[in-house]
Amino acid sequence: MSPRKPSKPPHRNRERPDERPSRAPAGNPTRNRDAGPQRSETKSPSPPQAGGPGGYWLFGHHAVEEALRNPRRQIHRVVVSGETPASLGRGIEAEAVDRDFIDKLVGRDVVHQGIAARVSPLPEVDIYEICDQARGRENAVIVILDQVTDPHNVGAILRSAAAFGAMAIVLTERHAAPESGILAKSASGALEHVPLVRVTNLARAMEELKEAGFWCIGLASDAKQTLSSIKSGGKVALCLGAEGAGLRRLTRENCDLLVRLPTAGPIDHLNVSNAAAISLYELAR
Repeated sequence: MSPRKPSKPPHRNRERPDERPSRAPAGNPTRNRDAGPQRSETKSPSPPQAGGPGGYWLFGHHAVEEALRNPRRQIHRVVVSGETPASLGRGIEAEAVDRDFIDKLVGRDVVHQGIAARVSPLPEVDIYEICDQARGRENAVIVILDQVTDPHNVGAILRSAAAFGAMAIVLTERHAAPESGILAKSASGALEHVPLVRVTNLARAMEELKEAGFWCIGLASDAKQTLSSIKSGGKVALCLGAEGAGLRRLTRENCDLLVRLPTAGPIDHLNVSNAAAISLYELAR
């Protein structure tokens, strides 16, 4: 069954004030004290703070190497234990340190694979930019996450979004996982390819997407139709809620259609990142 899309009014004037509060530019050099070339000899200096204003630590081979390949990512420092990766590039000299040094930066329970980079957050992308990018496309997929707070889940969803060609992940400004090293490690480099779009009003953002031609489809366990039973095509915004709570009432009401995955076992619900991966595959095939 193919849902019929309502006609969409023209895109609103972009001179309307942005719905998110303004922030200081991510690349403000006064907010990052670790910038500058580093010596390559092994040493054990006192580690700087792991986070701090304007920056945080990425870790793991995929996360760091994809950040180095991303021209939009500002990188201030790279530290490695053991052999320096051949793909470092960008004129950045890695600083050789003991493994314990990286443990102190990112935590001993973290699988950092002996490499970490201090970076500034990626430049922000707003919902209007995504709508503009989608206007020239016949088919497009965006993922909307309604108050999903676990960075491991958001990172895994980013990885699936990159694998299946989704344009962006839309999240709420509050009650959502922030950009962080844990999220980036779970995304396995996908954070550098799929933008995280943060909005203060999710219902209003959904309206903007509808005006840009998107059909908002919400995933809900009590829906009558399965995702595979509809022939969506075109532009789809896939909406997923937090585990347990699911989609909030207002988010459900702003969906054009609710669907479910055809689970039939003794446990009828999936982790949100698994549900996102299955749904994105279904939309892509």
